[in-house]
Amino acid sequence: MGALLVLSDVHRAGPIEQTRRGFDSQAVGNPFLRGFQRVYRRYVWMHDPMAHNHLLEAIVRRVPDPEWVVANGDFTLDTGFVGVSEEGAYQSASEALAILRRAYGKRLRCTLGDHDIGKKSFIGDAGGVRRRSLERCESDLGIPRLWHEDFPGWRWIGVTSTLAAWPVFRVETPQDEQAWWAAAHAAHLAAIDRLFAEANALGLRTVLFCHDPTALPFLRELPGVAAAMPGIGTTVIGHLHTRLVLRVGRLLAGVPQVGWAGHSIRRYTAALNKARCWREFRVHLCPSPTGVQLLKDGGYLKTEWPPTGREVRWAAHDLPWTG
Repeated sequence: MGALLVLSDVHRAGPIEQTRRGFDSQAVGNPFLRGFQRVYRRYVWMHDPMAHNHLLEAIVRRVPDPEWVVANGDFTLDTGFVGVSEEGAYQSASEALAILRRAYGKRLRCTLGDHDIGKKSFIGDAGGVRRRSLERCESDLGIPRLWHEDFPGWRWIGVTSTLAAWPVFRVETPQDEQAWWAAAHAAHLAAIDRLFAEANALGLRTVLFCHDPTALPFLRELPGVAAAMPGIGTTVIGHLHTRLVLRVGRLLAGVPQVGWAGHSIRRYTAALNKARCWREFRVHLCPSPTGVQLLKDGGYLKTEWPPTGREVRWAAHDLPWTG
């Protein structure tokens, strides 16, 4: 047996992005909302998101020789809010991937996160998803939008959550790109459905790597995925950064979608409205290396592969807070 290492949400800030301190406040015009965001960042989420680059190298030092590694998305800080189509975000993601590829080589598999592709700022109306970012992730960074690996009795599947859940991001998409995204979304879901249906026909259990759990209800509606649900051993998500958010999400599963309180609340409640299916997917969160300011609870996951039973048993490993 060998170790499987999973890490997520490294949010590297390269030299260009390091010059953009206060980037999120600059996207907010309303003084009251700008003040709220600064307090939220200072005490709850992340006071200095550019102070934690060293944690990626810390993981590499701690786990130098695993059998396999999966990096589950969000390689860049995305200070421009449009993903790696913007040069600063691209530079940051390139740095993070170079560190991982030097350390782990062909043992590394990567999925894409929402910040790699672009999303609107937490408050304000800056940015959104960009076709160029998705294409550049594939062509220049070498991260496929869909991948799978087969092992005796098992299949790993890595999906692009923003693409699978694109209807949620439709309003954040430039008008002249929407037809392309709609077609890519349909093709992505069809390809995912085929992989699950094939795994089910071959008697393979599955491990799903999906950055943002917003995508899971869209996958649940696919007939091949629905038929394969009993064989899902675990679904590893990122995106939420901390187990506290996962616990709150489970408590709020089923809440109505709220469309009048801004794009972030609309996006969050759209995900939570259909979050009851997370249980069927056997969701397990990989925290970000930093966790959040409030709890300082960052880390990564490890398990032994192949698993000895029907369940994949994860061990969470904490990282010391230094920011």
